[in-house]
Amino acid sequence: MGYVYALLAAMLFGANGSVTKITMEAGLSPAQVTEFRLVGTAVIAGLVLLVLDRRAFRLPRNQWLIMIVLGVFGVALLQATYAAAVQLLPVGIALLLEYTAVLMVALVAYFVLKEPVKARLWVAIAFVLVGLAVVAQVWASTLDALGVVLALAAAVCLALYFLVGERQVARISPLAVSFWTMTIAAIFWSFVSGWWELSPGIFATPVDIGGAGAVLEVPMAVPLAWNVVMGSFAPFLLSLAALRHLPATAAGIVASSEVVFAFAVAWLWLGEVLDLVQIIGAGIVLAGIILAQTARAGKVIDADLALDTGPITTIAQRQEGGRK
Repeated sequence: MGYVYALLAAMLFGANGSVTKITMEAGLSPAQVTEFRLVGTAVIAGLVLLVLDRRAFRLPRNQWLIMIVLGVFGVALLQATYAAAVQLLPVGIALLLEYTAVLMVALVAYFVLKEPVKARLWVAIAFVLVGLAVVAQVWASTLDALGVVLALAAAVCLALYFLVGERQVARISPLAVSFWTMTIAAIFWSFVSGWWELSPGIFATPVDIGGAGAVLEVPMAVPLAWNVVMGSFAPFLLSLAALRHLPATAAGIVASSEVVFAFAVAWLWLGEVLDLVQIIGAGIVLAGIILAQTARAGKVIDADLALDTGPITTIAQRQEGGRK
């Protein structure tokens, strides 16, 4: 069941990149989409805590600074840079670049935190660099340069979230960390998101969810609701359930399949087709990410979310704190 939960979480997170993209193509800015996700996920997390653990609403004074750093850099800026990146890049490539955060964490662990790492880290670095060069087709410069910069900025934010979050969830429950970071991120982003420029009628704006193959219009409220509930909170809970049954490394490796699902959904739904060379490059990068995932000898890297979003955790624990 642990593998089933982790795989479902990866599928939902992978699909959500395409949902985010169509909401922006329908007229919302990356900042506005980010604000909706942050507020919605914070509200749901708060309601769950209200039932399960009301003590989580009393945050110790010495935890505020850490939570602010996590909320602003590890959630708000992560969500915004990723959303902006998928406007300029294919969804799968944006997510692939973001997941290089796993490699960044392993490098920081070795060079800054002086943790022992396994020799496979250097193989992972070579895989990721070669694979990214192939995906980006550097000899032809086919990718938007700003999109690449934004996706790598998202990777830096995600790496920061892993590094700080690992220590934070050792003190506070992952659900409480998710609530507080989402709430702080929503407050921070409310000043720059331009939510005041939107009228209530935006929720009724027609959005074409038919993708590349057909036209199917629904109100904007539908993809936004999916973005919050099925694209953020549900996979977050599934990743928690997975970590009850699986070691963190196993859960993280399964969660890496989010990249594959992102490519598949964007191809089948949005018609974002990669050529054979780029597909091979993506496979090389994913292999490097998986190697880096298991390179830390002393600690395990676990990554959610987003909201699309655990301990410096694995890719699966991004979801514990809330993602892409």
